[in-house]
Amino acid sequence: MAKRLKALLADGKLTRVFGLGQLCSPKIIEMIGFEDGWDAVWLDQEHAGLTIEQIEHCCRAARAVGLDSFVRLAPTDYATVMRPLEAGAGGIMAAQVRGVEQASDVVRWSKFHPLGLRGVNGTGIDGRYGALPSRDYMEKANAETFIAIQIEHIDAVNDVERIAALPEVDVLFIGPADLGQSMGIVGEWNHATIWQAIERVAQACKDNGRHWAILPPNLAYAKRCLEVGCRMLSIGFDTWMVQRGLRAYQAEFSELTPSDSSGYSN
Repeated sequence: MAKRLKALLADGKLTRVFGLGQLCSPKIIEMIGFEDGWDAVWLDQEHAGLTIEQIEHCCRAARAVGLDSFVRLAPTDYATVMRPLEAGAGGIMAAQVRGVEQASDVVRWSKFHPLGLRGVNGTGIDGRYGALPSRDYMEKANAETFIAIQIEHIDAVNDVERIAALPEVDVLFIGPADLGQSMGIVGEWNHATIWQAIERVAQACKDNGRHWAILPPNLAYAKRCLEVGCRMLSIGFDTWMVQRGLRAYQAEFSELTPSDSSGYSN
């Protein structure tokens, strides 16, 4: 589950998470954990179509190296919310939420009574494969399951005060690219209108004792988000990591790179 991640946020500490989708692999998760620079990983089922078996293996790897985990879901239904939790994810992140009714469904599907009506099945890893008594299993899940709601559409921004007021929501995770698209602004993460929306989300979180998160494209963007109260930064994504690593290698060995079209020969 996500006990450590929730505790860090409750203390107001900056949390660092890493996203994996197209290159989602237990080995990469182990490498991230060994670097000791992140608190959790999030797995992108929305865009990468990860299977439950992939989620199981990746969450197992995360637990082994001391990382919490949560899964980003596509616009969804009850079963899609519940299954990653039983597969070992510490929480879920609901994408493309448009309003408080949708967000309320996610909370209800993620938590047991009296916080919700998630289906009871303690035979997954979250119930220690049936070894935890039902009451202990449900109480532990309610206390430790992490819930993030993505704010990535102008409709969600316009309802953000009610979304932020929902009990059991841990984080509102802003998606600037989709948010901008929904407002007719494409590829301009620093557009003034997008920053106005970010600031509205930040204020709603502050007013309701919630935290908000974002995937910043660079350090300057991250610092500006911190100034507005952000306490969860998604620092890195798998494809970005590989691209930047390749460029770093190219730069380091640039003198060995051919300078003309004749090619390099040894």
